[in-house]
Amino acid sequence: MVHTGACIANLLGQGGSRKYHLTCNWLRYFKNDRDRRDLITCGCAAGVAAAFRAPVGGVLFALEEAASWWRSALLWRAFFTTAVVAVVLRTLIEFCRSGKCGLFGQGGLIMFDLSSTVATYSSPDLLAIILLGIIGGIFGGLFNFLLDKILRIYSIINERGAPSKILLTIIVSVITSMCSYGLPWLASCTQCPEDAVEQCPTVGRSGNYKNFQCPPGYYNGMASLFFNTNDDAIRNLFSTGTATEYHMSSLFIFFVAIYCLGLVTYGIAVPSGLFIPVILAGATYGRIVGTLLGSISSLDPGLFALLGAASFLGGTMRMTVSVCVILLELTNDLQMLPLVMLVLLISKTIADSFNKGVYDQIVVMKGLPYMEAHAEPYMRHLVAGDVVTGPLITFSGVEKVGDIVTALRITGHNGFPVVDEPPLTEVPELVGLVIRSHLLVLLKGKMFMKEPVKMSGSFVMERFGAFDFAKAGSGKGLKIEDLHFTDEEMQMYVDLHAIANTSPYTVVETMSLAKAALLFRELGLRHLLVVPKTPYRPPIVGILTRHDFVAEHIHDLFPSLNPHNFHSASMGG
Repeated sequence: MVHTGACIANLLGQGGSRKYHLTCNWLRYFKNDRDRRDLITCGCAAGVAAAFRAPVGGVLFALEEAASWWRSALLWRAFFTTAVVAVVLRTLIEFCRSGKCGLFGQGGLIMFDLSSTVATYSSPDLLAIILLGIIGGIFGGLFNFLLDKILRIYSIINERGAPSKILLTIIVSVITSMCSYGLPWLASCTQCPEDAVEQCPTVGRSGNYKNFQCPPGYYNGMASLFFNTNDDAIRNLFSTGTATEYHMSSLFIFFVAIYCLGLVTYGIAVPSGLFIPVILAGATYGRIVGTLLGSISSLDPGLFALLGAASFLGGTMRMTVSVCVILLELTNDLQMLPLVMLVLLISKTIADSFNKGVYDQIVVMKGLPYMEAHAEPYMRHLVAGDVVTGPLITFSGVEKVGDIVTALRITGHNGFPVVDEPPLTEVPELVGLVIRSHLLVLLKGKMFMKEPVKMSGSFVMERFGAFDFAKAGSGKGLKIEDLHFTDEEMQMYVDLHAIANTSPYTVVETMSLAKAALLFRELGLRHLLVVPKTPYRPPIVGILTRHDFVAEHIHDLFPSLNPHNFHSASMGG
């Protein structure tokens, strides 16, 4: 749902889809980096709000996990988005109450209502909850470690093409089916409780007491977990007043099965997430701990299941505020707030000592140049000029068409500094920065001159509209291979002053790399120009991009830099 929300937002941010005739003129106003980023953030918030019926949790998820650059305007936009989601959901749920939608729309906005339980807790309960948080942190760290190994194997299999992806999916599906159907045979039948609130054994698709090969008046506890939708299985585990419903062995086998199936299912070519399997596994071991500690704790095993789910979410996702609010909105149990907060913080702290969060690990695995919110300690020992590499390609203010075309063909760079040189100026002078997409639009317009003369900006803008330079959608936009020029045109000149960003962000070459990294991230930059400190040198030393701040790049340049040594030295100092 998060991915779907982000995809819809991205489609709106690129002006719709011409292929499917879903375009509107007013959408073109969003065709820029900032608005597209904001829309995708709001899309993520909408996805969480719709999936868990948690509008505030959706906003906090976007803040904690999705957005790198958060500001007050984005807060109310995300809040407005999730408010609309909540209203639409509520309307559809009311419409579906009449039974017109089949199994869709059952239940209200609160999915696992625990508000009827009165949670009173004492010191022994807090010790049990601290233990639960520690277990959640250990299981979460182990889960992320194993998932990292499995996803690396899956990526090798998936790279072999569609047949390998389909075969892997079929194998995992068969294993899941065998576990779901085979394991309940290991469980013994239990007599229906006389004080059962709902019908026992269950008639229909969902319920707490599945019959599964048992005689009348008996139910199979493990089948009640496996032969339900995940939502109903979580509801069964969260249910209070059912301390004796599940055998210890059934819960243990179910936990091992869900833990392992969650590991092998994530990463195959199926739109499945991690949230629900993690909540399910966490609720199971929470209930196990609650049952084992029943003698010293007065809390219901159903509430332990909720805290177990929170601890496992904290241990794998490493989110705190958003998970806390999502769980509260799911269960409507405000009295559990202090305990959920405590267990989340403990599990996150324990798991952080082993490895990173699951999403951070996947970003690293995909090789995406994601910048952390803080600068690494070893960056304090370097300056901006140290990490600038490669031959710098600059353009003159009035440049030959052939030189621009050659530069665009032989490099994949996105930004090029523009430098005015004599005779246009007395000394070389940095004009600004021009980006690839704008250069391609200018070249396509073929406003070339035979002599290198500076033109007025208004003359250029008469030929182009502002929307000609708007950001293209993914996979769209001009490419240099689409443009063709005659030999005569290649010898002509084009004026770049009108399309250059004349106020790019710059730093002096002697600036600390740690400060440059913070500046780069906080401002959400794509290019940061490095200028010389001393006069009588070329006006630009190089360009810093996201790649230049990545640890692997810096370690390649300076193999002697060991972040662990610097960290311990700075701690000792």
